[in-house]
Amino acid sequence: MANEKKTEKIVRQILDSLGYDKKGITVYEQQCDNPKIDKLLKGASKKGAGKGYPEFIIQSEKYSDLIIVIECKADVKKHDSGDTRKKHAEYAVDGVLLYASFLSKEYDVIAIAVSGENKAELRVSQFLNLRKDHRPAFPFLKNKILSFEDYHNAYINDERKFKQDYETLLAYTKELNDQLHIKKIKESHRSLLISGILIALQDVAFHNSYTKHTTAKDLAGALLFTIKTQLKNSNIPQDKIQNLELAYSFISSNATLNKEKHFFENLISDIDNRVNLFIKTHKYFDTLGQFYIEFLRYANNDKGLGIVLTPPHITDLFADLAEISVDDVLLDNCTGTCGFLISGMKRMIALASGKIKTIERIKQKQIIGIEFQDEIYTLAVSNMIINNDGKSNIVLGDCFDPTISKTIRQKFKPNVGFLNPPYAIKKEDIEEFAFIWNNLEMLQKGSKCIAIIPMSCALAQSGEMLSWKQKILEHHTLEAVMSMPDELFHNSKVGVVTCIMVFTAHIPHPTSKKTWFGYWKDDGFIKVKNKGRIDARGTWDEIKKHWVNSYLNKEVIAGHSVMRAVAAGDEWCAEAYMETDYSELNQGKFMEVIKNYIAFQFLNN
Repeated sequence: MANEKKTEKIVRQILDSLGYDKKGITVYEQQCDNPKIDKLLKGASKKGAGKGYPEFIIQSEKYSDLIIVIECKADVKKHDSGDTRKKHAEYAVDGVLLYASFLSKEYDVIAIAVSGENKAELRVSQFLNLRKDHRPAFPFLKNKILSFEDYHNAYINDERKFKQDYETLLAYTKELNDQLHIKKIKESHRSLLISGILIALQDVAFHNSYTKHTTAKDLAGALLFTIKTQLKNSNIPQDKIQNLELAYSFISSNATLNKEKHFFENLISDIDNRVNLFIKTHKYFDTLGQFYIEFLRYANNDKGLGIVLTPPHITDLFADLAEISVDDVLLDNCTGTCGFLISGMKRMIALASGKIKTIERIKQKQIIGIEFQDEIYTLAVSNMIINNDGKSNIVLGDCFDPTISKTIRQKFKPNVGFLNPPYAIKKEDIEEFAFIWNNLEMLQKGSKCIAIIPMSCALAQSGEMLSWKQKILEHHTLEAVMSMPDELFHNSKVGVVTCIMVFTAHIPHPTSKKTWFGYWKDDGFIKVKNKGRIDARGTWDEIKKHWVNSYLNKEVIAGHSVMRAVAAGDEWCAEAYMETDYSELNQGKFMEVIKNYIAFQFLNN
């Protein structure tokens, strides 16, 4: 007769061998002393009435938001019902998913089903159920029980966990923006304040003592002093430090920060718990850029200056398109808050496979940025500090300054260029192609330059824009152009329609060469109230994979991509040359296109 106690004993032995018996990890067996967990399991009986407990509930003091539950069955035939998984009392998978559904109201849950009476026949199935996610739990990892540290690492690096935390972060940016607006803190100071607090929280003394100051003025003084100390300890040149200190000087004079101690303390505490934790969990992400977008999108400061910050899924896409290697030197001559540089650095560090010297070299010598505006430069440097370096070669200045461009070209020899240049708003503004030219001129021969710019640049057939197209083709090669989603910059409240262009530096464009044109209008993102434009359906990973593969292989796919030889006077977009599948045309789609065209004309005058 099957004996479930044998299965439980095997699992207990495995847990002990993996270190679950050490201090800081609690393993409950068929009961739980945690009142919060106990309450959640109040109606979780597998037989449909009353309280129920799995064989094991595991919780760590350090990572208390994550719960591991294990349900055991002796008979391997009772592992998984294989249908709707509603036979909770009979099958291990069905039962553990029931417990996970109750616990996931307040916790992220790793649910493990185990069956078998000896190690040789043991079956293990694992699932991840994220907090307040109403979708069914999804398969997680393979059929082997791991240490708690391995589970935690896999969990925090899971793409679905990142999306959950990212959406929570976006919601907090809106909440925080409202708070700071009520407290009359200027839009232009809000991102700087957040970045300053995040820098100061890296100092252990400040982190442990900020609640102990007697007055708000004392706290403001301590914050500013700590920021300055952290900057000085970050190996930043003295002339840069003076500019950075000046940018943060408003902290000592702001009325709210110097009078309302309770608000100030709570603000620092919230940023530590809700932003700093995100940064520590999800490394190398343009966190400050997301706050900048939220804080300035209603003030129109960013749009008025032509600044459109690139969504993070697009900065990561650039790294894929460039096929970045561990030895590449990446340049962004319009660096903004360093979104492209952080994505590139993240990719290179992942390829370094933990080699400390290689990672240090990447941060110190392979990440190059130029930013013209003092305020955004401060955010760029602080963003890199928060992301554990990479700030050493962020230059404050004009990318068109011959001294700056010559120094970068000769000293660093960049071989990959990324940019999202300021978009020309007025006639006197610098054309977007001028920034692309500037980036290309600093790159080594044969390097890739990838830029995202308004579609109007690609369509230009006259005037100064045409002259730029001619000049670029005389010296560099146009490899590809991809038409991007119309509402890509919805979160910034900017309606510009864009395209991505890929160039090869210092190789003139051959007359007969065919350029690859992609129609990338649907990235799977949708607009969700109070969340903005997000990957709510979880389709982006597959879409990105399809996009990147079709680009790298230069595939010609009806309705998606085409190869065409073009000259400067031609339209550089897929729409001009792509074959249309008329079988899908109907009146509804026709009306939708007409409406989109009218909206495009209105937004672009």
